[in-house]
Amino acid sequence: MAKEELMEFEGSVSEVLPDARFRVKLDNGHEMIAYTAGKMKKNRIKTIEGDRVTVEMSPYDLDKGRIIFRHKDERASSGPRPPQRGGGNMRRR
Repeated sequence: MAKEELMEFEGSVSEVLPDARFRVKLDNGHEMIAYTAGKMKKNRIKTIEGDRVTVEMSPYDLDKGRIIFRHKDERASSGPRPPQRGGGNMRRR
């Protein structure tokens, strides 16, 4: 299957499941199970319940998909940022 055949939908995460899977309710009312894409895992992008996401799925199986993008939340960016962990310039051996 070529990448061009994948369909993209937007929705929100309704439940966090074990094994880094999520129950996503799409804007059209359909519910599906989705997992986090590899680039999101690599960049440590966390997804929690209530997040708006973009999901790509195959036209052959409409019950499973892959979360490829987590949309920014306006209320999360307005608050202060938590302090960074670590000792600054100290090196670990």
